[in-house]
Amino acid sequence: MTMQQDQHIDGLRDRAEHDGFFLVENLLSADECARYAERLDEYASGARPAGEGISIQREPELERAGQVRAGGGDIRKIDGLFHDDLLRTLISSEPVLGHMHDLVGAPAQLFRASALMKPAAVGSEKGQHQDSPYWPIAPMSLWSCWVPFDDATLDNGCLTVVPGSHHGGALPHVRTQDDYIVPTDHYDPAALVPVPMRRGTGLFFHSLLLHGSAANTSGNPRRAVTMSYLGPRHDYTGTPPTPDYPVAG
Repeated sequence: MTMQQDQHIDGLRDRAEHDGFFLVENLLSADECARYAERLDEYASGARPAGEGISIQREPELERAGQVRAGGGDIRKIDGLFHDDLLRTLISSEPVLGHMHDLVGAPAQLFRASALMKPAAVGSEKGQHQDSPYWPIAPMSLWSCWVPFDDATLDNGCLTVVPGSHHGGALPHVRTQDDYIVPTDHYDPAALVPVPMRRGTGLFFHSLLLHGSAANTSGNPRRAVTMSYLGPRHDYTGTPPTPDYPVAG
């Protein structure tokens, strides 16, 4: 490893500790993004049946109204991506796991892998929240990699974060009709920073980082995946039995 590579890795570690997130440009190529996005579209449109372990969630507001959008334009989320042979190659890829081993240790186990589809014009907002308060894992120090397969912009719902918020511990969350969020009296909305990203960029973030995304008001989808990992020092704290978290590598 060259001195320049060492300095780059040290810089990422510093940002991980200070900000609770960092970006890795060109984590995926344009061809890889297109291939993974096509697979997601196959599930969303019904062209590829969702097999065992894969579940699909529609946009809640459209579902309540009984509205259906052709071609999967009403799909909000696809869970269980580790059960897809193609997407499993991304989950277990060296570019992702190399950073995860630095962050959570090795071997890294997959906690969840989901597609966040954010369809054109109807993709709903995801309010500001932390991930760990959802999850029965201690300590609250998992890490995730969020990768858009389309350019993530201010118009189509790029992520927003509060840098350094992972240092404040778990914040109170409240349930809304379709969400689980941190009320604004527990953080400063002015501290929110939008993070527009080119497709194929990886955003690695701590499970206590406050983050969310706006609604998609554009005419284009914003398809992304989020992959979350735990390491050897993490323990399941929920109701037995302990789930089988697959070893990603």
